[in-house]
Amino acid sequence: MADQINKWSAGAHYGPVLSQTDLYLLNTELELHPIMAGKDGGFHLVFNVITGNTSGFNPDARDRDLQFTAGDQPATLPRVSQLIIITEASPWCTIVVNERGVTMNDVCDTLYKHYTEHYVTDAEFAALAPRLQEQVKRMAAHNAAAAAASAGGGWSGYYGTPAAAPARFKRSDWLRERTFFEGLRKSDGYAVSRLGFKAPNIFVMDLVA
Repeated sequence: MADQINKWSAGAHYGPVLSQTDLYLLNTELELHPIMAGKDGGFHLVFNVITGNTSGFNPDARDRDLQFTAGDQPATLPRVSQLIIITEASPWCTIVVNERGVTMNDVCDTLYKHYTEHYVTDAEFAALAPRLQEQVKRMAAHNAAAAAASAGGGWSGYYGTPAAAPARFKRSDWLRERTFFEGLRKSDGYAVSRLGFKAPNIFVMDLVA
């Protein structure tokens, strides 16, 4: 465990940050941080894409919440200046950038902003099946009510008259109930099917309810 901690913790032992060009020229395979991959035996990240909140728990002691104190550690080794994240849950591509090396906090912050600060276009919404459109509308109303109740310091709005769906839908509404980060993984085949190319810094994000 000590070797694992030393490998990822802050210090002067990291190699240079690889740019996108470096990755193509060197074809360097990246190792995901175990927390990002959902494979850390002592800490499972709990990250809600809608609220941006991060915490965690030890799978062997689920009754106690843990603080996410490792967020400033690099998301990958070698470090990279850019990560590209796609998911089967949405049609969008999230690009995480940090010239000093992408950290786990960078991943969480960028995903949160990407899904809560951008809206679904009319064409994107029209491409959904009618059943899914209704689900997105209901989720948008639910999320708007939750945000209003949270801003008001109480949850009474949840139990009153249901709020009408907003006229515009955020990308987070598109995710419906799957708003919790489960982990990142490599899938070159899926990357090619979505983007038309593969690269060492393209990862697929799994989301759960």
